[in-house]
Amino acid sequence: MAKKKIGLPPLDWLRVFEAAGRLGGFSAAAREFGLTQAAVSQRIGNLEAWLGRTLFIREARGVSLTVEGESYLPLVQDSLQALERNTEDLFGTSPKELRVAGLSSHIYALVLPCLPHLLDMQPELRLMTDSVARRASLDEERTWLQIRFGRGDWPGRKSALIAEEVLVPMAAPGVVWGAPLIEQRGERPGWRNWASSAGVKELPSARVSFDSMGHAIAAARQGMGVVLGSVPLAARNTRSGQLFRLDLPELETREGYWLTWPEDRVRSKKQRALIDDFLTAMRG
Repeated sequence: MAKKKIGLPPLDWLRVFEAAGRLGGFSAAAREFGLTQAAVSQRIGNLEAWLGRTLFIREARGVSLTVEGESYLPLVQDSLQALERNTEDLFGTSPKELRVAGLSSHIYALVLPCLPHLLDMQPELRLMTDSVARRASLDEERTWLQIRFGRGDWPGRKSALIAEEVLVPMAAPGVVWGAPLIEQRGERPGWRNWASSAGVKELPSARVSFDSMGHAIAAARQGMGVVLGSVPLAARNTRSGQLFRLDLPELETREGYWLTWPEDRVRSKKQRALIDDFLTAMRG
């Protein structure tokens, strides 16, 4: 196929080529754009004639990219994404809605307290939350912006630290060391880890055990004993005086609370600015 033209092909042809290459066929690209398969085939044929190169191998069972098509596809994808980002930055309006998913205890402790500050910074914003019952459910959650607990290393996701996890003995007013312990089961270090780090040889007995830090903190707030509580998650309670930190060593961990999103999801400067404001509010 002889090369006939030099320069930039029509954008419509490039968008159809990108869809066909990404989706693996002309029929799928036709469905995405609401076109007929013949219309998609014509646009790609026009693009091939413009470039003077064959981009797809046509066979009875379908189409596949040629070597030149495989080389051209990522270049077209990067260019279209850059054009979309820059158009949004120059002419788009600021996002009006922010939707975040996380465990109920994380939304309660990290998102709710920051709302007045966030809405002051973003007066037209509408915030929506989606609660999940278990951490593992976040991998299947459709809401792309998420609060997660861990070390910040989730494949395919970018992460920004909200707060490091620090554990400290805490209790309601009037409850002192020697009262029953409140256990919290899970990935976090527990009372034995704390005792080893603090050099405490004997621990009081534990009478209740929870699989949720939020529940363990709530039990301590009700005066049921001493909890090895999360400083970030208990911050509202310690500020209000419902809980107080005992005069005992704290235990630092390698985990933290993170705001995360798919690597390819935050495309425009305005989206990123909104996320930065959200982070600032939660960190504050």
